[in-house]
Amino acid sequence: MEVTKHDMDATPPVATRREDVVDVLHGHENHDPYRWLEDGSSDETRDWTREQNAHTRAVLARIPGREQLEGQLRELLQVGSVTGARETGGRFFYTRREGSQDQAVLYVREGLDGKERTLLDPSAQGEHGLVALDWWEPSHDGIRLAYGVSQGGDEWSVLHVLDVDTGEHMEEAIPRARAASVAWLPDNSGFYYTRYPLPGSVPDDQLHYHRRVFFHLIGSDYHDDPLVFGGDRPKERLPAVSIDPTGRWVVVEENEGWIRTEIYVLDRQHEGSGFRNITPEGAAIHEVLGVDNGVLYVLTQWQAPNGQIAAYSLENGNQDGQVAWSTVVAGREDRVIEYASLTHGGIVTGELEVAIGKVRRYDRDGSSRGDLGLPGIGSITGLHASPSSDIVVVGYQSFVQPPTALVYQGDDQAPVELSPVALPPGFDPDSCEIRRVWYASKDGQNISMFLVHRKGLELDGSNPVYLTGYGGFNVTRGSEYQPALPFWLGHGGVLALPNLRGGAEYGAAWHEAGMLAAKQNTFNDFIAAAEYLIAEGYTRPERLGIAGGSNGGLLVGAVITQRPELFRAAICMVPLLDMIRYHLFRIARLWIPEYGSSEDVEQFAWLHAYSPYHAVREGVEYPAMLLTLGENDSRVDPMHARKMTALLQHATGSGAVRPILLRAESDAGHGQGKPLWMRVKEAADLWGFMSWQLGIDLA
Repeated sequence: MEVTKHDMDATPPVATRREDVVDVLHGHENHDPYRWLEDGSSDETRDWTREQNAHTRAVLARIPGREQLEGQLRELLQVGSVTGARETGGRFFYTRREGSQDQAVLYVREGLDGKERTLLDPSAQGEHGLVALDWWEPSHDGIRLAYGVSQGGDEWSVLHVLDVDTGEHMEEAIPRARAASVAWLPDNSGFYYTRYPLPGSVPDDQLHYHRRVFFHLIGSDYHDDPLVFGGDRPKERLPAVSIDPTGRWVVVEENEGWIRTEIYVLDRQHEGSGFRNITPEGAAIHEVLGVDNGVLYVLTQWQAPNGQIAAYSLENGNQDGQVAWSTVVAGREDRVIEYASLTHGGIVTGELEVAIGKVRRYDRDGSSRGDLGLPGIGSITGLHASPSSDIVVVGYQSFVQPPTALVYQGDDQAPVELSPVALPPGFDPDSCEIRRVWYASKDGQNISMFLVHRKGLELDGSNPVYLTGYGGFNVTRGSEYQPALPFWLGHGGVLALPNLRGGAEYGAAWHEAGMLAAKQNTFNDFIAAAEYLIAEGYTRPERLGIAGGSNGGLLVGAVITQRPELFRAAICMVPLLDMIRYHLFRIARLWIPEYGSSEDVEQFAWLHAYSPYHAVREGVEYPAMLLTLGENDSRVDPMHARKMTALLQHATGSGAVRPILLRAESDAGHGQGKPLWMRVKEAADLWGFMSWQLGIDLA
């Protein structure tokens, strides 16, 4: 079935005012006709956004079968998921969302066989399911719990404290606790935590920075909380804090982007000596696993680009004035250590072999104790254990398994699913074929890609393909659950997920090969994936759609401006697109180590070469495009989607059959915290748009 106009011309695009705004950067003229759309608070921008939304609604509402699709997707999105599971003080804590629940609920269970108890339901704290649980951290004994909630997807959490035994709240309500790191004292009398500055304490344009470590005594006024770490550190640094179960050692890991971590330790028995830096020479990413018997264990890429486990004696870890880390579990070329945790007398790791998750146990001397089996070809989403226990809790998902939690109680025992998650009604995983293929990118580098489709797929070039990716910030994309997959496969669709450079699938070198001056490699890898799918008979350009969000939205924007003829449709969610000015908005200066900055003449050249907003050309037949934004997005400024929508609508030569549409949510942010009803409507719009453009009959 070929795409038809279905009366598209009845609703012409919104007219958008253009301005003659020109900046000269490093001798180069930078034309920005929609600079005025950067001001999201202006009445003109708000009116323009409402008109764009109305236009988009009118277009998408007339897709035949749109209402039936929403009903089908509602059923698929009601399938449960279990995330964040951990065992602490003999109690299991985890979040689960299922059925018609708008938000995930936090549960606690006394032991593996205990009765489940609701600990926190964020939906009860506000209307329309817009209050979300952002994070949570139990005390060492599992008796108290700190957690953060936010509203409307803005992720600016308010920190609260809960008594786990009684379910009663204490007086604490600490604002600006976005993605807070919390470290409880052993007696639960207080905790170290991170928060951002209060309004008025720094200039308004710096409120997204200056994350610092404070100490809070239960029952005290948070305004009086002493600053513990970070007052003299660069505003872009991101500290996280932990404390060992004895309460002696406080450890801060301070991250500079996704390229460098420094580790600082405070001995509370000698608190006056302050924090000391125990980071070895050389830029590398480190993740603190914990302190056991005075030894600090770290998962690190130091001298091991695929990761290793190193140890440091906090009592006598320096030799000849140099920091002395010792290797416990050595790195390997054929594996990437992605997660690690301490167990009673041992170490457990979550590793990647060709982008597929594996779980392994080791003794504290690094000797292997074998693998812990996983149910299939899947991905590890989290790993938690404790030096006081042999219990290991693994977050797991795959293309055919919704997110769940697996509990291992010994080396040789099969895992127990903590809170079983059922598959969608009528969905048979055995009817799916999951393949991993390899193809060559532009420079000859071999790239792996997952393909999912119904068994017996005919390679005649007619299959609708949904190609997605990310390729940045050291993030892994592997076998992951997509709620709409049963719908897509049921219509003969193919899901394609390549492991692009810039990600973490093959270690630090893989990440570095897709960042800064090498960022174009990410786009080349994605373009080569499309060319492979066409050459191998999976599809043709008229039936090839792409999608990505955030950094993946940048990916989509880059490839449609570089190779528009390859794709019929593109979904570009909460994207970065103006790479010349991106660092001026929200938290984006944190990303300069990943992308670079146009303030630097050399980095300007990299960024301008691929910046999607600056690559749009008038008269080019661009793919149909649906861009999305959340007005409360505290990560990526919505200006990117607004400006790109206006520019593409002005420039495209494709006409109304391949429209450029903007979908804006007023009560949403970067995507986190969306209630179920909002996610259902969004999914129906996105998949309806893609189905319409790729010629899938939904009626």
